Amino acid sequence: MLKLTLKPGEFIGIGNDIRVIFSGGSAGNIHLLIDAPKELNIARSSAGKRTAPSPYYREKGISPEAQREITSILMREKRRAAK
Repeated sequence: MLKLTLKPGEFIGIGNDIRVIFSGGSAGNIHLLIDAPKELNIARSSAGKRTAPSPYYREKGISPEAQREITSILMREKRRAAK
């Protein structure tokens, strides 16, 4: 398995016809755009019932206290930039 770090706007090319574009994220979610031929079936893991558990795992997150601190810093910077 390959783990990548992308900045918004960067993408991963799969073959000649498929691009997975990272468009940003928020609060534990990431936003991906998939540019692929129409005849290619693309489905998220929650579409349909799974018979086996996913082989993938979620990375351990940061503590709730750290999340609150980061949110506080981001909001403070956002207010400062708006002035």
